[in-house]
Amino acid sequence: MATAKPKKKVAGVPALSTILPFPPGVAKPAIRALESAGYRHLDQLEKARESEIMAFHGMGSKALGILRVALKERGKSFRS
Repeated sequence: MATAKPKKKVAGVPALSTILPFPPGVAKPAIRALESAGYRHLDQLEKARESEIMAFHGMGSKALGILRVALKERGKSFRS
């Protein structure tokens, strides 16, 4: 039985977090809610209030928490 070789990291390839529009763990209904409201990338959320995002149908507290942490890791936050 053959085993798969581990994938190598490629120099010059952006980190996964810069490729994906939203961080892993955010549920698909939450992503659809964000996209239908015009948000296509995590960085756009710094222009929105948490209360506005939480009001979207499909957005839950778990997804909001993941988004909050992801923004904080980038040195950003939701609008106050």
